[in-house]
Amino acid sequence: MNKTDLINAVAEGTELSKKDATKAVDAVFDAIMNALQQGDKVQLIGFGNFEVRERAARKGRNPQTARTDALYALAS
Repeated sequence: MNKTDLINAVAEGTELSKKDATKAVDAVFDAIMNALQQGDKVQLIGFGNFEVRERAARKGRNPQTARTDALYALAS
C-alpha cells in the first residue's frame, strides 16, 4: 500500500472527499515527523512504534565505480 492507496482507503472508510482524506493523512504524517524531529518516540498502540536511531559511520562501495568511501553516521 502506498500513500495514494491509504488516502483512498481513508476516503472510502470515512466518507470524506479525497481532498479531505489527503489533508487528514498529511496531518498524521506531519505530526509523526514533527515528533521525531523533536527527538520524541511515537507509539501507536496496536500499530507500531517510530523512533530515530543513531547509526555509526561505515564504509560503502559504489558498485559502478568500485570506489570505497566513508559514509557518515546517520539517524534512521
